[in-house]
Amino acid sequence: QVQLVESGGGLVQAGGSLRLSCAASGRTLSSYMVGWFRQAPGKEREFVAAINWSGGSTYYADSVKGRFTISRDNALNTVSLQMNSLKPEDTAVYYCAASNMMVLATTPNHYSYWGQGTQVTVSS
Repeated sequence: QVQLVESGGGLVQAGGSLRLSCAASGRTLSSYMVGWFRQAPGKEREFVAAINWSGGSTYYADSVKGRFTISRDNALNTVSLQMNSLKPEDTAVYYCAASNMMVLATTPNHYSYWGQGTQVTVSS
């Protein structure tokens, strides 16, 4: 079993940047596909980005494509989400999640392990 902890959230002005990190313990993160999801108040949890075990394949939601970059460092057991050109509509709690699936997945029920989330607030 793997435990996940997110960090790096905060308050930023529109157009600014944040870098979220997801640190794993318990098992090596290199065994898992990792995704980032977000959930705004009153809304369902939505897919943001995913990366396969090696880092060689990534996938993004249309809403963040070209602005967000997911990456991983298996030696450090971490996955990061670089968020640039942030918009107020990016405001949400951001979660990282890990899955045993070999293909990239965009639905929450394909992920078995979740972090506690980190708040991102983008002011206009």
